[in-house]
Amino acid sequence: MCLRLLLLLALCSAGPAAAALTLSLRGSWRIRSGNGSLELPGKVPGCVHSALFQRRLIQDPYYRFNDLKYRWITLDNWTYSKKFEIPFDISKWQQVNLVFEGIDTVANVLLNNVSVGKMDNMFRRYSFDITHVIKAVNFIELHFQSAVLYARNRSEAHTCYEVPPKCPPPVQKGECHVNFIRKEQCSFSWDWGPSFPTQGIWKDVRIEAYNICHLDYFTFSPVYDNNIQEWNLEIDSSFHVVSSKPVFGQAIVVIPELQTQRTYSIELKHGKRIVKLFVKINKNITVKTWWPHGHGNQTGYNMTVLFKLDGGLSFERSAKVYFRTVELIEEPIEKSPGLSFYFKINGLPIFLKGSNWIPADSFQDQVTPVLLRLLLRSVVDANMNTLRVWGGGIYEQDEFYELCDELGIMVWQDFMFACALYPTDGDFLNSVRAEVTYQIRRLKSHPSIITWSGNNENEAALMMNWYNVQPSDLPTYINDYVTLYVKNIRKIVLAVSSGEDWSYESKFSLHRQHHENGNFEMLQQAARHFRLPQSADPLRTFKDTLYLTQVMQAQCVKTETEFYRRSRSEIVDGKGQTMGALYWQLNDIWQAPSWSSLEYGGKWKMLHYFARNFFAPLLPVGFEDEDVFFIYGVSDLHSDCTVMLTVRVHTWSSLKPVFSETTKLFVMKAGESTLLYKKPVPELLNCTKCTRQSCVVTFYLSTGSQLLSPTNYHFLSSLKEAKGLQKANITAIISQQGDAFAFALETSAVAPFVWLDVGGIPGRFSDNGFLMTEKTRTVLFYPWKPTSKRKLEQSFHVTSLTSIY
Repeated sequence: MCLRLLLLLALCSAGPAAAALTLSLRGSWRIRSGNGSLELPGKVPGCVHSALFQRRLIQDPYYRFNDLKYRWITLDNWTYSKKFEIPFDISKWQQVNLVFEGIDTVANVLLNNVSVGKMDNMFRRYSFDITHVIKAVNFIELHFQSAVLYARNRSEAHTCYEVPPKCPPPVQKGECHVNFIRKEQCSFSWDWGPSFPTQGIWKDVRIEAYNICHLDYFTFSPVYDNNIQEWNLEIDSSFHVVSSKPVFGQAIVVIPELQTQRTYSIELKHGKRIVKLFVKINKNITVKTWWPHGHGNQTGYNMTVLFKLDGGLSFERSAKVYFRTVELIEEPIEKSPGLSFYFKINGLPIFLKGSNWIPADSFQDQVTPVLLRLLLRSVVDANMNTLRVWGGGIYEQDEFYELCDELGIMVWQDFMFACALYPTDGDFLNSVRAEVTYQIRRLKSHPSIITWSGNNENEAALMMNWYNVQPSDLPTYINDYVTLYVKNIRKIVLAVSSGEDWSYESKFSLHRQHHENGNFEMLQQAARHFRLPQSADPLRTFKDTLYLTQVMQAQCVKTETEFYRRSRSEIVDGKGQTMGALYWQLNDIWQAPSWSSLEYGGKWKMLHYFARNFFAPLLPVGFEDEDVFFIYGVSDLHSDCTVMLTVRVHTWSSLKPVFSETTKLFVMKAGESTLLYKKPVPELLNCTKCTRQSCVVTFYLSTGSQLLSPTNYHFLSSLKEAKGLQKANITAIISQQGDAFAFALETSAVAPFVWLDVGGIPGRFSDNGFLMTEKTRTVLFYPWKPTSKRKLEQSFHVTSLTSIY
């Protein structure tokens, strides 16, 4: 008997040819054993164990020793089947797909006795084209293979080398080779749980029919522009366009509570197309941020995105949008060889209080929204704010993350790999890549997820040799580890998650770079004099690279400009008496890499602070020629002045100078450049017992008691060759002084290129990007808008050259 199904009209338009229909196949199916001796009704979503228990064909699987008694269920190959009718005319639809949101785990799908697809990954969505197979009346079958037998077969087929562990310890009474199947790893047993490797359709299944195009997925990420202190929203929408002609239309984004409405023109061409929208949030409205439990409210805003396309076709999606920033802070710690490791939410350091989440049941159809709410409510009732979704279970259902958003529970999200090494053959990697891409797209819009983690304890298992790997085989397993987690999973996380753009080589970074090979040239220039950042954290590498390119730009323009300034009063080889230096360029027209010294919006880059010094009216300029060190004094003053020059040499390893000399008072002529100091470099080094690599020269003009010029410096070698540089722990005590704020700095070591940053708080420092050779120094911050000591303390961050390595 055919079962008439519920027809869900998901999307509609002016005419039937432009409509899109969704037909759910949830509900009653038939289930039979491998030899056909047992047949019974079962529900979808569900699994074989649950169906057998609901029909009282087995006892409660959790009762006494039933985990062992019912092992036969796991080892059988079950079949799900269903007859259904299509309550609309199939011939009027250009594309018809069969979509599985979740299959557990290995199955071959037949529709009307035609194989339409195979599945072997519990953690991904599958969509199969059935346009030419679907009929008015249909019969669908899913032939499942035992997960245990599949894993065994895959392990035996991997003949080049073993991938341990083969089996769990005997005390766990589990199944073997779980690392060869993309399935809930603890379903084969764990040191706290039973072995129930289930089979079934564990999530929704449906048929989608559409003309012209279809919206496959829709996701978004809020982004905070720290420079201008404004929120934006990045929206990605993926369309499958079956029309041979381009489809034109509009995308309308509305967030009523934020008084934000934006309209965009779009064009969709044949094939898979992604529409990216960048939505500027109304800056006149205060955006309330999402906070972890115990630190504030979990404010969200209702958003509607409407796509109005040719032919009256329209797609509408509604979602709750939350705004929050998250930062992982890894910085040097005084008196420790390690780095800090903590999270800032909305600029505030948060202590993570919580526990680890494992699957709430061996049978996922038993995990209801009511149960999830009870469990998660208990989390916040116990004053927790964080859960780690453990990597041996599952990527949880949507309701889990929605409740975490609502309750303010931060989620540390593991990828589903645990306590094992894993194969890296092509089929396995292809499956993992599809899994990771799908899960990140599904979950990236949740504010509760603050970080993605590669696995559970697998690196420890490898490096502590849990599985007694022979030393000669270790490089093979290390290479597999890097291949799976670094070259594949991490790469996808960077490309698909909201940090897609936070990479020096990301599509967005390259899109904004309008100078041919510009990003490469900047790195090439920096590599001449500095070691390039190589952090394991890609976000830190990106930030450190930006810092280093700022250093390089400032140093280059400084060197060239100082040459022009000292050349104003002399002729060398027929050239000189230079009377001007205008560098390219001052400002920016948008946020992008360029030659500017002012960011878009006016924030000072390092070059602009350098310019304030190298354009000072009174300046000492140092340089070398044929192993001789010279210092010229340059004056733009209108009258002569009496000054003295102080020259000091510091080793990179000490805040106490190893050499210092001061000239007698002399007169500097107005509007001239004059040679003040000359000494062969070997003689200077002999005086200090320095080498070029171990020391740096500083010099300044004064009256003795009053500093008259910036303190300038001269590097005796490239800093990538510097010897003795130490990690500098730099702290600041902030106090208000009238309309300005004083930053009393203290450093533990000589620190080149000290960069003070207060995020998006508009203003400038009295100096920045400087060489700090003394233990203490005070720098003023001049805010451009009202601010407070507390806000500055929360936003303050300091970087120096050694902190990026």
